[in-house]
Amino acid sequence: MDPQPPKLPPPRLRPAGAPTALGGLRVIDFSHFIAGPYCTLMLGDFGAEVIKIESTDGGDGFRAYPPMLGDQGVPYLWVNRNKKSVALDLKSPAGQAIAMDLIATADIVVENFSTGVMARFGLDYERVKQRKPDIIYCSVSSYGRSGPYANRIGFDPVVQAESGFMALNGYPENEPVRAGPSMMDVSTALMACNGVLAAVAARERNGLGQLVEITMIETAINMLGNFSLAYLATGISPSRYGNTQPTACPVGSFETADGSIYVACANDRTYQRLVNDVLGMPELATDPRFCNSAQRRDNQMELIRIVGNELKRKSRADWLTLMHAVGVPAGAVRTVAEAMMGPEVAALGQMSEIPHATLGTVPNVGLPIHLYGTPVVDPVGAPLMGADTDTVLRSVLGYDDSRLAAAATAGALGPERSAAGR
Repeated sequence: MDPQPPKLPPPRLRPAGAPTALGGLRVIDFSHFIAGPYCTLMLGDFGAEVIKIESTDGGDGFRAYPPMLGDQGVPYLWVNRNKKSVALDLKSPAGQAIAMDLIATADIVVENFSTGVMARFGLDYERVKQRKPDIIYCSVSSYGRSGPYANRIGFDPVVQAESGFMALNGYPENEPVRAGPSMMDVSTALMACNGVLAAVAARERNGLGQLVEITMIETAINMLGNFSLAYLATGISPSRYGNTQPTACPVGSFETADGSIYVACANDRTYQRLVNDVLGMPELATDPRFCNSAQRRDNQMELIRIVGNELKRKSRADWLTLMHAVGVPAGAVRTVAEAMMGPEVAALGQMSEIPHATLGTVPNVGLPIHLYGTPVVDPVGAPLMGADTDTVLRSVLGYDDSRLAAAATAGALGPERSAAGR
């Protein structure tokens, strides 16, 4: 039998009439794939109007990424809810002029093109701020807009490799392993959103716009966590430890009679709970090899062997019940399916089915941010390519039928509409 997607509830709707955090702000979004669009997704969820500018020759390349729901790429649906799509030919002067007119009505611009592309379109920060001095212009790149790698194309796993992040993942006896999800794209988007919101707050005080620049490589260095500073402080390049941890023990994945669990005894207190109250092995609490954190680190492999053998004696559920009851940090090592269907996730209402223009409904994973005074907006599925072009040009720029026809004839709306003259 073919796998079937899970049944999902409708989203939890926001209270009627409640304000939004970013209501009244307009974002012109030139970004594609993940690092830019996830930033603008959050801005849209917070209430900003997000107008996504897409090329007329197919739009955001993420639309074609599998798996597909009908003719829509699931990755595109994931990262583009609560947006409007305007299709422009930015290679044409007429399309560039419309884009600049839209920017002139906006508060925020986000772009993640390769270095030099926005300048070729006449839409780089220096020219935009001449037209809109208070614009907040967020530029996302892999290696920065200047420097030795300014013109290099970067993708998430490449940056994972070059930042040292991969060097910390996997087992020491094997080659480094990339993180499966696009960690650097998503974390770069989070940094970009933080930068934009900081610039919005600053403009509230001083009335000035600014350029906000975010790079994937700097984000990746930050994602090394304390290991980056550990190297700078000691000169020792950290290595990978598999599922264990060099600073505390026992920490790691352990087999039980019917599945794996992850246990994290990061201090003496939780270790005492584990050996006394869960394992019933008080001799491990006083054993001089294991009696404090430093000794446990020195004798890590032996302690992991002893604990691992004991945990194989009972089921995963039995051990987790005992550990949770006495305050030992532990959890099941789940599959994605098990995690998504977990009771704690369901209770938070993060997953739902939301409306989509042609598919009826599509699955949705909401933000982990709950604003009780200014709730996130009710989610609407990602837009069809160019679906909002005419509506936006009419409502934002005041176009009538004749101006739309003139824009089409001039090539601003792509060759298909140019040929049709509409």
